[in-house]
Amino acid sequence: MDQLNDALPAEREQLDAAFDVVLARLKELADPLERARSAHSLIGRVQDYGNEFQAVRNEAMNESLRVGQLNATQLAAELGISKGRVSQLAKGAPPERLFLGSGRLTVALAEKLEDGKLKDGRSKPVQGPVIATEDVQTYERLRDLAEEVGLEVAFERIPLGGNVRLNRNNLIVICGPRLSPLIEQILESDPHLRFGKDDNGWHLVDRNTGHVYRSPMDHGGNGDVAYFGRLPRPDGQGTFLYVAGIHARGSGGVVHWLTRELANIHRELKAKRFSTLISSEFHPDTLEIVSSERITPFYRPEGA
Repeated sequence: MDQLNDALPAEREQLDAAFDVVLARLKELADPLERARSAHSLIGRVQDYGNEFQAVRNEAMNESLRVGQLNATQLAAELGISKGRVSQLAKGAPPERLFLGSGRLTVALAEKLEDGKLKDGRSKPVQGPVIATEDVQTYERLRDLAEEVGLEVAFERIPLGGNVRLNRNNLIVICGPRLSPLIEQILESDPHLRFGKDDNGWHLVDRNTGHVYRSPMDHGGNGDVAYFGRLPRPDGQGTFLYVAGIHARGSGGVVHWLTRELANIHRELKAKRFSTLISSEFHPDTLEIVSSERITPFYRPEGA
């Protein structure tokens, strides 16, 4: 258990130094109103990070007890808290919530251009940015799942052009590569799976086997295939969860599958990077997802 005290020593020293610099600069602000505003903003940021650290701690305590690494008395001694406090913290939100995030989640959905209805006798259709109905439904299902494990969720639009801010924590992006050149570039770094396009339309390719996965929807079927992964942020300081079907309906299949498999996938992957493909089918009348399954392994980057 010495690892508890020795973990991430360099990072902790850097964090202490950064806090010292910020605090010193804050105290030097001459304008009291500016000093108050800056301090108030920083308090909120620190509290957000504190909540995330607490979530990681509670999940690790829960796992340590569950696998029999320590009993509650031993864990209390290691952490310097009471046995009752151990029970209180470890019995909090389920540990699998950390697969989604450790704080308030932001789910970003892409806008696209879509023809509107004719208005005021105009001869040309009105165009405007919209979010696909299927993506909104996927968000709603994802929000339900997140709330079940004790997480709050916020909705965010990705504007036309696909410029989404990826360098932040607790982010889930639902956006096909054709709507975001930035996402397309990040997906190209996946050595195992990729989106492709040919004369028959968009598809997904397993680079390891050469197998091409096409959407049943392109041939009148009631199913789709989607990419699901945890991808690297551009700043190299973390990751974000990414979901995209060949068609928008496929993203809902990922959430349908995740709702059933969240605890299992968390035990296997934690917050490690991965990518996989999920196949799903939907009811032809209600369009609700009725079945889903993982059709490739959990591919991992080398050395990850």
